[in-house]
Amino acid sequence: MSDREPQPVERQLPTEEARDLLALVREIARREIAPKAAEEEDAGRFPREVFTLLSESGLLGLPYDAEYGGGDQPYEVYLQVLEELAAARLTVGLGLSVHTLASYALAEYGSKQQQVEYLPAMLGGDLLGAYCLSEPSSGSDAASLRTKAVREGDDWVIDGTKAWITHGGVADFYTVMARTGEDGPRGITAFLVPGDAPGLSAAAPEKKMGMKGSPTAQVHFDGVRVGDERRIGEEGQGFTIALSALDSGRLGIAACAIGVAQAALDEAVAYATERRQFGRPIADFQGLRFMIADMATQIEAGRALYLAAARLRDAGRPFAKQAAMAKLHCTDTAMKVTTDAVQILGGYGYTADFPAERLMREAKVLQIVEGTNQIQRMVIARHVAGPEAR
Repeated sequence: MSDREPQPVERQLPTEEARDLLALVREIARREIAPKAAEEEDAGRFPREVFTLLSESGLLGLPYDAEYGGGDQPYEVYLQVLEELAAARLTVGLGLSVHTLASYALAEYGSKQQQVEYLPAMLGGDLLGAYCLSEPSSGSDAASLRTKAVREGDDWVIDGTKAWITHGGVADFYTVMARTGEDGPRGITAFLVPGDAPGLSAAAPEKKMGMKGSPTAQVHFDGVRVGDERRIGEEGQGFTIALSALDSGRLGIAACAIGVAQAALDEAVAYATERRQFGRPIADFQGLRFMIADMATQIEAGRALYLAAARLRDAGRPFAKQAAMAKLHCTDTAMKVTTDAVQILGGYGYTADFPAERLMREAKVLQIVEGTNQIQRMVIARHVAGPEAR
């Protein structure tokens, strides 16, 4: 592994406060996250203490209202924080993105009373969230979910199984989409379920190709009872809430992908400038120089794309199309850049002694989560060419 320090990313940040925030995040990433990343990922260890540190540093609620414990930061800034964290360790960057996604429903659709009661602990109280939409038989077709919530007096009783849940089994709260009415999207309602609710359990974590330190598990609801005060939004509004949350969540995935890609580029450049063959650094050979140039260009393009979408969101303008484009481009870029980084390192790139192979394995999942890239293409095409003919 090279000792060469990568050059920090040149960022355009809107305020001095944002610049100080990014400096703090870089320091946390450098000192507390990156040094342990390879060892802990190999051991499959979830870094709960890192999320405690992020909470203590005011980083778990960045894009939300300070009135409820948030950081009042625009998405333009929040996403660049995610990128820095993901570059150090994707388990942390993606974990923060998922926590933000899990907090979204209450922050955007909850009543004032709910927000006062629950949000401060979610955003600044060392709680960690999970988002429960997918099921074993309904992934991309989320509107066909089967988990049910049945009204019993002032309570709801939830039964069913959610699948592919990041933080499954370790989360302190779950934002759950459950069927309360007719088939299809109009019969779905959102609920805020505490992690210690009786009847809630998690299966053993999935054995994954990458992100082994981030638990991904099925979550079972066996007669889980929650009061109506934990219903978020109106009955039947859950699918609208879920899709709105995913638009923002896809920007989080895009930023994480660029973080992974930047880490791979930094590793490839460090190796290529130090590795000598035929009497000179391999970075002097045109074939590798062109690869590095293409990698850097695609990363910059991806960063510009997710930031453009974030600025639309911050301005209150529609951004769903741009969010899908950013998720598509940035995650495809992460897969291509990490693959090229392994190639530049040659045989060393294929070993666990260097981070390139781990970054390549981690990049793959980003093309799948929060809507596969095939789904993103469908979303983009609908915006550009109109809905499909039936």
